[in-house]
Amino acid sequence: MVRGDNGWSVTFTKTEICAVEGVTVQMSCSYEYPSSFKDSIISVERKFWFTRMNENEYVDLKSNPQYDHRVEHQCWNRSCTLTITNVRKSDSGVYRFTFISTHPEGKFTGDPGVTLSVTDDSNLHVNKYYNWLDCSSRCPLPDQRSYIWYENGHELPHQTSYYLENVDSAHSYSCALRGHEAFPAPSVCVSDQTCNKVIYTDRSICAVKGSSVEVSCTYNSHSGSITSTYWFRQSPSQPQDLRTDVQFTGRVQVLEAATGGSTLRISDVTETDSGQYGFTFRAGGFEWGRSLSGPSLTVTVLQVQVITSTLQDSYTDAELRCLSSCSSAARLSYVWFKNGHEVPTEDGSYRGRVHPGDAIVCALKGRENFKSASVYAPDVPSVSVVPSGNILENSLVTLTCSSDANPAANYTWYRDSHPESVHEGPQLVFSSIQSSDSGHFYCVAENQLGRKRSESISVDVRCKAVMIINITRLTLVVLMLIPVFVLSLWMRQTTQRSRTTWCDLLSHKKQTT
Repeated sequence: MVRGDNGWSVTFTKTEICAVEGVTVQMSCSYEYPSSFKDSIISVERKFWFTRMNENEYVDLKSNPQYDHRVEHQCWNRSCTLTITNVRKSDSGVYRFTFISTHPEGKFTGDPGVTLSVTDDSNLHVNKYYNWLDCSSRCPLPDQRSYIWYENGHELPHQTSYYLENVDSAHSYSCALRGHEAFPAPSVCVSDQTCNKVIYTDRSICAVKGSSVEVSCTYNSHSGSITSTYWFRQSPSQPQDLRTDVQFTGRVQVLEAATGGSTLRISDVTETDSGQYGFTFRAGGFEWGRSLSGPSLTVTVLQVQVITSTLQDSYTDAELRCLSSCSSAARLSYVWFKNGHEVPTEDGSYRGRVHPGDAIVCALKGRENFKSASVYAPDVPSVSVVPSGNILENSLVTLTCSSDANPAANYTWYRDSHPESVHEGPQLVFSSIQSSDSGHFYCVAENQLGRKRSESISVDVRCKAVMIINITRLTLVVLMLIPVFVLSLWMRQTTQRSRTTWCDLLSHKKQTT
């Protein structure tokens, strides 16, 4: 329930709903508002459910293409119901209700809303009665469904939600939805807790690539004489003890507890380690079956997704979400870091300001050393031009803009003297440049978290005719200077010889006298 001041309120029938993929889900609320607001008689003008915002405005769920033809919104007597058919995992999230009155300031939004969790996990459990068993769930299940029953881990030929065969107090029983065998009900004993059983601590486990993970269970033998135990990876082929599997060489450790507990530890996990794992034991002629699915391990690489963003002059208001390939059944908790410092969050999403130079990452709680790649606004772009020397008319010229950014930046080119953009993309290409293309150009790099402008780069295009005339003039000048240079050199040599002869004559005359 959410209550406001002066009679404004929204009351949700349920604040948490779980569902299996493919079913129909309903969520309901009632709302109240005063008959007058700020001296004005008011009425409700618009009311709708939403999950996200766009530029600080709530987006009506019916206009979201993700829910196309799958949502129905009905209201009567200040009560509203949202119906979603064929729910998907992507529908998981928080659903809020808002209503807007005829007064510009008269509106109210229910918060925190209804949390919908769509998963493969059927949340099944086995109910025990005098001489029969029943398989049920706290989540809505598909209308057309069949069941699988298990006894001591072995599949039984039974397809209804109830099991009426003779039950044995030495055995344990489990059930699963056909098509969702990876999420069976926990095995239960019929009368006491001394039956044959294996109970897993977690059914769905998420691990970040490169980290270590533990899969645990408790087990019991009715006879008490256990001769061997081992963990295996479930596959169509014959299961193999993971301690002898070459894929896990040097990465697997099994820890046994004295009280009937076992833990499988896998280090340096990779995506290929994802899959179903199981545990079995032998006690005399008895062996725990391998048909019953064990825990599901998903190895993921975390990624930060920008949900909404509003660019301001010096910062960006953003909502970020940490994405993984793990099932929602793993019930993950996320931790956020901004510039290396942990940031408190309410529901696992980051909401706040992102300034230039900020770097934001997420991690799984308890696995903080294995973070996602950081997201950040673009750096100041660098620009270059090819060719870098003289640019002649009709030649090919390429201007390139680049900037470090995550998410990747989009690029727009501008000319200094023109406010309109001239091109979109990292490269501005002139296939046959003209002298009229001369000028100063710059680019802008932008992503959802910010934008940066580059310095201007000058493009000076020279006409080929002018270049030819200049070269011709230079050639003529050189040709004209060559005779002058030769004549000067000849005269210099002639003068030198004349001086030498005259001096020799004077010297010879003195000697004679």
